[in-house]
Amino acid sequence: MTMCECIGCEIVKIKDHMRSAVWNAHAAGFVVGISGGIDSAVACALAAKAVGPERVLGVSMPVSSNSPQDAADAKALCDALGVRLITVPLGDVQEAFLAKEHITGTPVLAGNIASRLRMITLYNIAAANGYLVCGTSNKTEYLIGYSTKWGDGAADVQPLLHLYKKDVYALAEELGIPQEIIDKAPSAGFFEGQTDEADIGLTYAELDSALWNLELNEFVPQNAVEEKVLGLVLKSEHKRKPPVFLP
Repeated sequence: MTMCECIGCEIVKIKDHMRSAVWNAHAAGFVVGISGGIDSAVACALAAKAVGPERVLGVSMPVSSNSPQDAADAKALCDALGVRLITVPLGDVQEAFLAKEHITGTPVLAGNIASRLRMITLYNIAAANGYLVCGTSNKTEYLIGYSTKWGDGAADVQPLLHLYKKDVYALAEELGIPQEIIDKAPSAGFFEGQTDEADIGLTYAELDSALWNLELNEFVPQNAVEEKVLGLVLKSEHKRKPPVFLP
């Protein structure tokens, strides 16, 4: 999509889609994991607009690698939206898991564990309240596989999955997301000082442009950046497919 055509129309379309998902599932509302970052902020704002803030529950799930500023930003967001926020610290659970024999705890693998613990937490809370889990993944991260399989990619509804990162920023401006969150460098919070763009080796602007051009050119790369991005797309293909099984 081209966000500049009609951001307001896009918000209405997403709201209607989310409202229909709740209605069809006979659910009471949404649970959203709130990280303090832009994707979860926009997803939470859209959920609140779709079903009302009183039917949205924000959940902050910090571990030791997360910045205190993230928790402060999560609270500021939910206060602004009128959404109830609860905190379920998962650092001790992550550390207990990492202490088990045969478990490998590199920063990335430890981050994957945290992501999957958050998925378990969100689904437990959702089931207890009759809610759906609202995902926060965007199209850019989805296509290059920048997510944890069966972790942050697991959700009942993905309101941002058709949007490139630049579109998420456009929605954030339109929805009045706090500027501190918009200006913050995107990070998975796997370790102190970690940022998405440093991990990937490309800016989101470069990723969005390359993915857009690849889609236009039937995934035939036209330059070195597109070649690299195509490699990420192909390597992560298993994350976008169901489990392999015999017919």
